[in-house]
Amino acid sequence: MAIARVVTFDGVTKDRMEEMNREMSEGDPPEGFPPAEVIVLHDAEAEKSLAIVIFETDDDYKRGDEILNAMPAGDTPGQRTSVTRYDVAHRMKS
Repeated sequence: MAIARVVTFDGVTKDRMEEMNREMSEGDPPEGFPPAEVIVLHDAEAEKSLAIVIFETDDDYKRGDEILNAMPAGDTPGQRTSVTRYDVAHRMKS
């Protein structure tokens, strides 16, 4: 079963989200980062963001979580307010 790392951020301006989007689109993942699907939601008016990183295995989750937790605060979109682990109960694309 896939596992999701769900992180909430406050203080994420529209400009910062656009900058992060460019960085994520143009750059490579951190060294050693396992394969993952990344979804980032942003509420520009409330300056809040939600990042969902989906890993296929528990080992990938653990490695990814360790790498993401070690990132400097300046590399995040805003102030991290929570990190939660979820089992992915269902995924569907149409």
